[in-house]
Amino acid sequence: MAGHGPLRALDERLGRALVTGHLPAGPAEFCADLGNIAVVLPVLCLVMVWAGWQGWRDRSAEATNEGAPVRWWLPPLAAGLTLAVVPALVVPLKLWLARPGPPEMAGGAHDGFYPSGHGATAAVAYGVAALLVLRGVRGRRTGRPARRLVAPAVVAVVALLNVAVGLGLVRRGYHWPLDVLGSWCLAAVLLAVWWGVCDRWSGAGTGRASRR
Repeated sequence: MAGHGPLRALDERLGRALVTGHLPAGPAEFCADLGNIAVVLPVLCLVMVWAGWQGWRDRSAEATNEGAPVRWWLPPLAAGLTLAVVPALVVPLKLWLARPGPPEMAGGAHDGFYPSGHGATAAVAYGVAALLVLRGVRGRRTGRPARRLVAPAVVAVVALLNVAVGLGLVRRGYHWPLDVLGSWCLAAVLLAVWWGVCDRWSGAGTGRASRR
């Protein structure tokens, strides 16, 4: 679909329209750079350290009713592994689909552009960082109004970050819009797997639910 399907012509028209649009090149480049591993990795590492500290501090209080061990280290460790999996999936997909990039990338060293590596890196790193924050504040002894505000704020920030990265990548001619959309779909699968693994094996869900 992305490489040779009926959506390709429409996708490329939209991409060319964004490249020649009114979004300034400077801010677009800045937004595209937010998907660089040099930017997302420190952000994720900071959140991983915070989440690990929170889990270690609350490990005894989070014990489940059945007495199962609380693997407080699992969510942050799995977050790092999830980000590490991104290039292992993106690179083979790019080589397999071999979709040509925008004209601005002609003559480059890349063999394929679908899905976007920067888009997937940003979506996974910022997404799993947000999920770590949500798990960290879930069940904390904070007022209900404050708890209700945390999740929408975190989701909104992450959504805006990823939209900014996607627009920057397309505006600067690094990717087509479907390249970015494909990376978001891949990230959604990885984030769902991370959440399922943590809920199944971290051993903290039942204990938290019982205190509500």
